[in-house]
Amino acid sequence: MELIRQRAYARAGLIGNPSDGYSGKTISVIVRNFFAEVVLYEWEDVEIVRTFEERNRFENVRDLVKDVELHGYGGGARLLKASIKKFVEFADERKLPLHDRRFSLRYTTNIPRQVGMAGSSAIIVAALRCLMAFYRIKIPREIQPSLVLRVETEELGIAAGLQDRVIQVYEGVVAMNFAREAMKTRDGFTFGEYEPLDPAILPPLYIAYSADRGEPTEVLHNNLRARYLEGDPKVVEAMKKFADLTDGFRAALSRGDQDAMNRLIDENFDTRRSICQVASMHVEMIQRARSAGVSAKFAGSGGAIIGLCPDDATFARLRDAMGEIHCEVIRPKIIADE
Repeated sequence: MELIRQRAYARAGLIGNPSDGYSGKTISVIVRNFFAEVVLYEWEDVEIVRTFEERNRFENVRDLVKDVELHGYGGGARLLKASIKKFVEFADERKLPLHDRRFSLRYTTNIPRQVGMAGSSAIIVAALRCLMAFYRIKIPREIQPSLVLRVETEELGIAAGLQDRVIQVYEGVVAMNFAREAMKTRDGFTFGEYEPLDPAILPPLYIAYSADRGEPTEVLHNNLRARYLEGDPKVVEAMKKFADLTDGFRAALSRGDQDAMNRLIDENFDTRRSICQVASMHVEMIQRARSAGVSAKFAGSGGAIIGLCPDDATFARLRDAMGEIHCEVIRPKIIADE
């Protein structure tokens, strides 16, 4: 019996987000501390196995409400079902043969929910890897993120951009260019310029997060998309600035200028705050981190922040400061164990 096991990891936007959906530029890092794992094995029917988290029995009504707030109404099973549908459509449209063997699919994840570390897309990326292996179909790497994005936007109505899916497919550290002139089309999919960078050139980083402070991406983005499409000058200029910050950060990275990198990270959050309503609890996370002597910006949407943290003494001070508001602090693991 064939058994396939694939993982995809959490991620953090280092600079430039949220401009990936607005013709901008970003740099992201993979976060191997957390992962989603999908297991596929031959079975008598095509079956999607729900995890223990997808409950239908609760202690009381408030327990039910908390579960919905954390996991939504559909849980991860809907992500797997949508992934299979899009994969089959991809194969059929290109007349790629699919054998008739059946399988069971299940997932587990330890990625903190709704803190902007891309837990949903990690499940889809891992599922896509399982399906490609099971059916012996190779999908070009540069269009895999675009296929994953279609699963979310077309099948599930999730507002999203390419950045998360790119870093989860490519892993490591990736500089991304989504400027209109940089976009290309292949096999019906549009994608940007994706350039892997050497993780060894990164300065020491930290990530702080709290599941109690998480919220869905769409809450933070508010009506940003509509304002951008309407030509709101503040939003349009901010997206250009995010791209400039990314260029500046990459230049500072190449010369090892951590002072400049810290300034650009802080400016990224301050620019984002100028065009988005940011929850007071998330502002508090940023302020706490900065008061401990480190730079800070959102790793994605709300609930997790990232910045530079140069040494153990600073990390300990940061951990104490963030612990007072019940936030965990980690060193992101970017390079795989050999």
